[in-house]
Amino acid sequence: MSKQLSRREMCGTLMVTAAAAVAWPLAVEGQAKPALTVYKDPSCGCCEAWVQHMKANGFTATVTNTSDVDRIKKQHGVTDALASCHTALIGGYVVEGHVPAADVTRLLTEKSKTIKGLTIPGMPASAPGMDMKPFKPYTVLSFDAQGKTAVFAEHKTA
Repeated sequence: MSKQLSRREMCGTLMVTAAAAVAWPLAVEGQAKPALTVYKDPSCGCCEAWVQHMKANGFTATVTNTSDVDRIKKQHGVTDALASCHTALIGGYVVEGHVPAADVTRLLTEKSKTIKGLTIPGMPASAPGMDMKPFKPYTVLSFDAQGKTAVFAEHKTA
């Protein structure tokens, strides 16, 4: 014998189902992102703004303030041509500078064995943490263990 649901029971079931449908992808996405370790100069505000951008996009971050960021860069194969203001380590990769969270997520999802890291050399005015207006296009590069680069992403609009 089947039982007919009351309107209240049906609404409750629908609300629980809808909440689960929304929460599930967020929970899975949150679990998929390993912790980020960021090395930056203690007085750099744009680096802190980038860390906040990453946190706003579901990453957790441990920040190490150091006046010798160049030593960290050298240890992880970041040449002068690839360098920016801060260096981050995540999931076995190097992230140099103001790389958008979406590009870091893509790198972690694709799990490339040939890419050592991502970089935006210098400090592009419109990259996350810099956020200058009007928007100016910038390019994210991947690099391998030999320092060879390739275009990973092009950001042409805000």
